[in-house]
Amino acid sequence: MIVRIWAALAVALLVNVSAHAQQAPSRLDEIVKRGTLRVGMTGDYKPFTYLDKTTQQFSGFDVDMAQALGKALGVKVEFVPTAWPKLMKDFEADQFDIAMGGVSVTLDRQRKGFFSTPIMREGKTPIARCADVGKYQSIADIDKKGTRVIVNPGGTNERFARANIKDAEITVFADNTVIFDEIAKGNADLMMTDASETRYQQKQHAGVLCAVHPEKPFDFSEKAYWLQRDMALKAFVDQWLHISMEDGSYRKIYATWFD
Repeated sequence: MIVRIWAALAVALLVNVSAHAQQAPSRLDEIVKRGTLRVGMTGDYKPFTYLDKTTQQFSGFDVDMAQALGKALGVKVEFVPTAWPKLMKDFEADQFDIAMGGVSVTLDRQRKGFFSTPIMREGKTPIARCADVGKYQSIADIDKKGTRVIVNPGGTNERFARANIKDAEITVFADNTVIFDEIAKGNADLMMTDASETRYQQKQHAGVLCAVHPEKPFDFSEKAYWLQRDMALKAFVDQWLHISMEDGSYRKIYATWFD
């Protein structure tokens, strides 16, 4: 008799939980109902994202990817400006549904939300004036008194520099959109950033700045899309990425910005 009672209670509990789960809307449902996907972007990390302050328009690889995601969802895309120093705070305040724009996977970010399937694998490596490439092959080469390392504030670049540089000078430069010009002009010696960015900036400063062994970065990292904690939304984004990578649409957008 007692066993039957416990069995009945267990069934009732499961029905209750199932009914509640069915009634509770997911963030994916909310986005579709709202008709808008809110995308957080710093707008200062070419070629992933760039905000033209005159037109207030975003452009870049992850801007095109965001538009493709919005199309797949059947909703409009609303870009929400943020910045690396306050990205975590804005994410926790639910200012956007997803952060895009060259976002690196980190464990502290993982604690706050979900990451999509990685879109890129790379790591930190230097970029310097082409004549100085041979001088900065290792962390030990860089971390010497007299070497001037420049970083943008609040992101993984500054974190990496402060974790590895003890003797060289570290300068924080606020405007990440023109930070590489500081190296070209001789106001800094190098910057350590993601290999994809060093390759891009090498093209933008041809013959002046050179990526230092971008094929062999100092560490391992991945880029992905940072999602508010919702399994339905993550499942959709992961499936969208999978299809995009298989049908060639991801490669087409990638080629526009990186090749």
